[in-house]
Parts: sequence; structure tokens; C-alpha cells
Amino acid sequence: MSQVFEGYERQYCEISANLSKKITAASVLNGEQKKQKVSEVAGGLEDADALIHKMDLEARSLSASVKATLLVKLREYKTDLNNLKSEVKRITLGNANQGARDDLLESGMADTLTASADQRARLLMTTERLGKSSDRIREGRKTMLETEELGVSILHDLHQQRQSLLQAHNTLHGVDDNIGRSKKILTNISRRMSRNKYIIGTIIVLLVIAIFVILYFKLTRRSSS
Repeated sequence: MSQVFEGYERQYCEISANLSKKITAASVLNGEQKKQKVSEVAGGLEDADALIHKMDLEARSLSASVKATLLVKLREYKTDLNNLKSEVKRITLGNANQGARDDLLESGMADTLTASADQRARLLMTTERLGKSSDRIREGRKTMLETEELGVSILHDLHQQRQSLLQAHNTLHGVDDNIGRSKKILTNISRRMSRNKYIIGTIIVLLVIAIFVILYFKLTRRSSS
């Protein structure tokens, strides 16, 4: 929940409680003292109106899920403020008729003040529950951020492992190229050795033939002599 809204909310609750006390005090006063107290209450009502307006603007600037919750609270504060204004009007109108004022204080005003006090108590309880909900949301957000950081760390480790695998792949590719070149060299050497073997064999056959020819001529000459 918005901390700005919570600040306005605390200020309004303080002003509302203070106005309730002043209205109760003004209801038993007479003459100039009563007028002075009602004037103070009127100034407090203006401040409360301004805070309601600020809370309304702040609530409408937030996300839809948060805004819906805050607007429900805001309606309760507006109802509370209207009750305070009604109480002030009753006190002001009571100056024209002292008897009516006394009856109002004994019956309707007492009930209204009690209802207003009960409503403010409910508002404070609602504020406390929303504060707890806000704490749970903050804890959930903290957990989400920790999970996100863990995910980023895992992705970083996976990226490093991928780089290591690519380097190993490049190294194996280089070894494979070297093996291919070595195989070609060995194949060429083998071919040369086979070719040389045929040449040497041919030379040996020729030498053997030459030896036989020489021996033949020598034996032929001996036979002739």
C-alpha cells in the first residue's frame, strides 16, 4: 500500500478524533465560547476535507488492485467526515432553540457521537488489517526479489557453463582438424611406401634377371673354350 496514503490516513484519524472531542466540548458550551469552539471545528473540517481530497488523488494514481481497497476505506472516511459535519450543523442550529439543543444532546447527539466513535474504531481496525496485509505484501515482494536474484544467479552460472562448453567444443574441433590432417599425412606416407615397395621389388627382379643373364653368358663361354 502507498506510504503517502498511509501518512494522509494517520493525519485524518488524528484530526477526526480531535474534532470529535471539540464537538463534544462545544455541545455543552454557550455564547462566545461555543462560537469559538465551533469556529475551530470548522477549520479542522477544512483540513479534513483537504486530506480526503489528497487521499482520493493518491488512491486513484495507484494500480487497480490497490486502488479498489483504498477507495473502500476512503468512502468510510468520507462518511465519518459527513457525520462530523452533521454534528456541527446540529450544534449550530441548536443556538436558536435551547430546548431543542438539550433534547438533541440527550438523544440524537449522544447516539450520533457513539455511532461516530464506533465507526472510527472500525476504521482504525480496518487500517490495522490493511497494515498487516501491506506487511504480507512487502514480505511476498521480498521473497519474489530473492527468488529473482537466485534465478539471475542460476542464469549467470548457466551462461558461464555454456561458454565453457563452447570453448571445449572449439578445442575438440581443433583436435579433430589436426587428426584429419595427420590422417592425410599418414595416408600419403603409406602410398609413398607402397610405391617405393613396388619400385624396389622391380629393381630386385631386374637385378636377379641380370645376374642370371651374366651367369648364362659366363657358362656359355666356358663351354665354348
